[in-house]
Amino acid sequence: MTDTADIPSHHDSLLIIDFGSQVTQLIARRVREAGVYCEIHPFQNAAEAFERLKPKGVIFSGGPDSVIREGSPRAPQVVFDSGVPILGICYGQQTLATQLGGVVEGGHAAEFGRADVEIKAASPLFEGFWEVGKRYPVWMSHGDRVTKLPEGFEVIATSENAPFAIAADESRRYYTTMFHPEVVHTPQGGKLLSNFVHNIVGLKTDWTMAAFREEAIKRIREQVGSEKVICGLSGGVDSSVAAVLIHEAIGDQLTCVFVDHGLLRLGEAEKVVTLFRDSYNIPLVHVDAEEMFLKALEGVSDPEVKRKTIGKLFIDVFEAEAKKIGGAAFLAQGTLYPDVIESVSFTGGPSVTIKSHHNVGGLPERMNMKLVEPLRELFKDEVRVLGRELGLPEVFVGRHPFPGPGLAIRCPGEITREKLDILRLADEIYLEEIRRGGLYDVIWQAFAVILPVKTVGVMGDYRTYDYVVGLRAVTSVDGMTADFYPFDMAFLGRVATRIVNEVKGVNRVVYDVTSKPPGTIEWE
Repeated sequence: MTDTADIPSHHDSLLIIDFGSQVTQLIARRVREAGVYCEIHPFQNAAEAFERLKPKGVIFSGGPDSVIREGSPRAPQVVFDSGVPILGICYGQQTLATQLGGVVEGGHAAEFGRADVEIKAASPLFEGFWEVGKRYPVWMSHGDRVTKLPEGFEVIATSENAPFAIAADESRRYYTTMFHPEVVHTPQGGKLLSNFVHNIVGLKTDWTMAAFREEAIKRIREQVGSEKVICGLSGGVDSSVAAVLIHEAIGDQLTCVFVDHGLLRLGEAEKVVTLFRDSYNIPLVHVDAEEMFLKALEGVSDPEVKRKTIGKLFIDVFEAEAKKIGGAAFLAQGTLYPDVIESVSFTGGPSVTIKSHHNVGGLPERMNMKLVEPLRELFKDEVRVLGRELGLPEVFVGRHPFPGPGLAIRCPGEITREKLDILRLADEIYLEEIRRGGLYDVIWQAFAVILPVKTVGVMGDYRTYDYVVGLRAVTSVDGMTADFYPFDMAFLGRVATRIVNEVKGVNRVVYDVTSKPPGTIEWE
């Protein structure tokens, strides 16, 4: 998933073999939080990744398949032959047991949600926080279970439906859990994973953003040489951090291109241009492309067509600007590790892809440019830490995520200038009230949506027939799952009153109380 040149060479590493769990990324996040470098690779590519990475330890993820099914995923034999410590989680426990001579049964073994494990024996896996004879809450999600352990394994903990909730072969340093330590619903799961990587595998804490900064600058210089680079700047945290990092590496070889496509938030262009021209003295081209984008989007209502239209126009603009500066050999992007993982899964991994990613997958051949993606090893929270390490102001580092297609996907149905102007102002009022209430940093993402319907209202003594604005606010750790934020009704009433009174063309405001899943965070 990551080119050989991108791997921090002097870091000890850990390999996570993905069997298709929707929460495999959380394993990597917990390992990174413990200060250890790791990579996720699907089981099909795991042997190759193992040989390349030479990891000191391996974690088998969960997955949706059943090990009882013929042809279901397995771990490569090279991992067992290597003698490195292994932690198997859920499906990972089951395939490890099966491959080493144990037995797994299906049928009446399902266990979903909260469960309690009772600790039967001491283990370095939970040394320092779980005690023998006591019970602790964990999160289960399995349909099959191990019924016979391989030779050399002993039971460490049990639950009501999992007789081998934790089982281990201490001599070979093989550890397995039927529950998911990576999710927040297992309160001390992060400590368990930290114990595995530090106390069992023996990895040191050396994955920091200060170290990453130095390594990334060196790699950028090696990749780019004396060539020119253009960076598509959106004003979001990912592209902003990428731009500052690359500029620190190669200086004026970098030109940032900020495309004002008419789908930005209120005052967005001025904020971005001021920061990068005045505060960082980074060469910046401000392209006013509003007419081009809005004309191309006229009459378009399908969200996928919107995304593809916008993506193509971005490429056209970057190509034109590259020619103007005398040709650029590289295009820089703020691609993150979750984008890489999900896109690889889409082309061959076992997990189900929810969305494709516009910034993963290369460039049109005609551009004759290569990609510079210095953040492709990082999760969003790591990017924020790196941004602070680079000295970016909190107003940029702490921003809520903003989609690449901008307000186009917060305007379901056809896009018009009138609807965009209404949406911009409603969104600004909403975020202003959130900041005033001290809630901005508590909420993962908040925004307004203008709905493609009008409703009857009454203002004064007059009938109105105007647009509906929907408000969305969610809490999340990484955007993979999310809950709606529980505003008190007085707050929502205040926001609704301001929007209806101050935004011409709106006579009704609603609040979206859908979690993810089943909904997504954005409406399109």
